[in-house]
Amino acid sequence: MSDTPDKKERQKIAVALRYKPETDKAPMVTAKGSGLIAEKIIEIARAHGIPVKDDPDLVEVLSKLEIEDEIPASVYVAVAELLAFIYSINGKKKPF
Repeated sequence: MSDTPDKKERQKIAVALRYKPETDKAPMVTAKGSGLIAEKIIEIARAHGIPVKDDPDLVEVLSKLEIEDEIPASVYVAVAELLAFIYSINGKKKPF
């Protein structure tokens, strides 16, 4: 038996996006952080009824952007899938 954990625990990372199709060309980063800041971003989102989706690969890419940066074209498909997930949860009509 070993005291060493089988898997290294990864620090939580969160990125918040905003997308207003009537005014925004593309979704943009509105908040990002790791550790306690990530936990707070998720807590605030949930407190306001904003869906939270766990997608480590997408968060890895988005976390490299700066606040108020539009997402790059290279992740449009992944973010469109995320938006489709959110719209389906909210029961709203998809804007795309």
